[in-house]
Amino acid sequence: MMKTSILCLAFCMYFLLFKQNVFADNYPKNAKIDALNYAFRIQLSDNTDEIICEATIDIRYLAAGVETLRLDLINASAELENKGMTVSKVVSGDKTLQYTHENDELLITLSKPSTQNQRVKYTIYYSGIPASGLKIAENKYGDRTFFSDNWPNKGRNWLATIDHPYDKAMCEFIVTAPSYYQVVSNGLKMEESDLPDGNRLTHWKQSVPIAPWLYVLGVARFAVQYVDNFDGKSIETWVYQQDRDAGFYDFAEPTKKVLEFYSDYIGPFSYEKLANIQSNSVSGGMEAASAILYSENSVVGDRNERWRNVVIHEIAHQWFGNAVTEYDWDDVWLSEGFATYFTLLFIEHEYGYDTFMKGLQASKKQVDNFYEKNPDYRIVHDNLQDMNKVTSSHTYQKGSWILHMLRGVVGTDNFWKGIQSYYQKYQNLNATTDDFRREMEEASGVDLKDFFEQWLNKPGALKYKGTWQYDKKKGEVKVMLDQVQTDGSFFKMPVEVAVYAQDKQILIKTLEVNEKSNVFTIPVDTEPDKVVLDPNSWVLMDVDFTKKK
Repeated sequence: MMKTSILCLAFCMYFLLFKQNVFADNYPKNAKIDALNYAFRIQLSDNTDEIICEATIDIRYLAAGVETLRLDLINASAELENKGMTVSKVVSGDKTLQYTHENDELLITLSKPSTQNQRVKYTIYYSGIPASGLKIAENKYGDRTFFSDNWPNKGRNWLATIDHPYDKAMCEFIVTAPSYYQVVSNGLKMEESDLPDGNRLTHWKQSVPIAPWLYVLGVARFAVQYVDNFDGKSIETWVYQQDRDAGFYDFAEPTKKVLEFYSDYIGPFSYEKLANIQSNSVSGGMEAASAILYSENSVVGDRNERWRNVVIHEIAHQWFGNAVTEYDWDDVWLSEGFATYFTLLFIEHEYGYDTFMKGLQASKKQVDNFYEKNPDYRIVHDNLQDMNKVTSSHTYQKGSWILHMLRGVVGTDNFWKGIQSYYQKYQNLNATTDDFRREMEEASGVDLKDFFEQWLNKPGALKYKGTWQYDKKKGEVKVMLDQVQTDGSFFKMPVEVAVYAQDKQILIKTLEVNEKSNVFTIPVDTEPDKVVLDPNSWVLMDVDFTKKK
């Protein structure tokens, strides 16, 4: 996501891996319950902002003895100006079930305790005006629209779900709305039927499990273009009818090229289509699976670089964040840091190394600015409680730099090998930072524990001060390099140094900078003109490195 332009048995097995992670946000997870599919039958009207919903949830119980099913659903309340949802009934089969709906939790009492691997469907009837999560408002042209805005945990304002990334499920939206609206959502359109009362029923079905924040709904007067196909899957553009020409032009590029690049270098695209959608519910981009929302101001008709990069970023999320989803909000960098760096990797592939480096250096400026105000900030959160703090520029830009440094440490070939292995193992599942580290260690044969610990689990900024001098008698260059940051951080990092003579690079060597004060000697055949630290910009650091006088 970019908020600004910048921005069964298998389940049991991978849960056992996740629960060993030392960091975990405080969401009340239940490993005994696995949501498989949500089907939301929603009625929308132009006469009221109230939605009427019938949500059918398909649950598998992974263990015996569960007596209560907990779901997230925001209560109607005076604090929300009487907005929120009111539940009228819960049924399962032919039985009406008891429930409580308090403190934004819907607790359904099972008719009898669960048995292991039992599969049960529940239907919840509720209605209300969403306080958030679904924006019902006029767009910039004064037309009434309905657009979702679920990030990070606002979906519970209108959708009864287990509203957390750890429990991914398929979804369906069966929407009844006035027939002059078109409806777009995740997955494939299964039905579109005009009804006798002047309404239209539209049914979309997402057949790949995704996290609830990725569920999407857009209802508006759209112009729709079926741009192309990729691997047999439709590439689509959905824009306001007034923006037909500009929107069709803007979104035609570079979507297919981006899909091809990530499929070739990472692994297969998970979803049934890819739609780029103009909306008024986000200010930048929102990576909803198979159906990406962009600001209504993104459509300008000139394919400018700013919005081009947002498109690339949101498509990168289809792999990281969507297909491979962080198990826990503490590991949100696995989504945002990855999408930010893989945007740059496509830029390097398509537009050249210089453009890639320009983006990387712009990211460093944002990292530096954020660090000055937040020196204690760490990338991997520790039991995150305030969802307003789930992301920062560090999650995006510093997370991106960490992947770049990792590529420098293990080498580009091993980096891609590890990325492909990570994606293959966790596609359409959840992963943790520890899972990612294990895949990169196996791919490279490098122990990355210190690297991950110092860059992700601790705050700090690396700063070097050093000098170099040439000893003609010994035929060597002496490099003296100190870590001089004063924030209490300490880093062990391999850093390249390049030796130049007659304006040509004659030698490049990797220094293992593992102490506060370090001295290295480099044999050379001739007196150098200059010595450059980190000539290929692999390390996120500030450096003062000069020739000793």
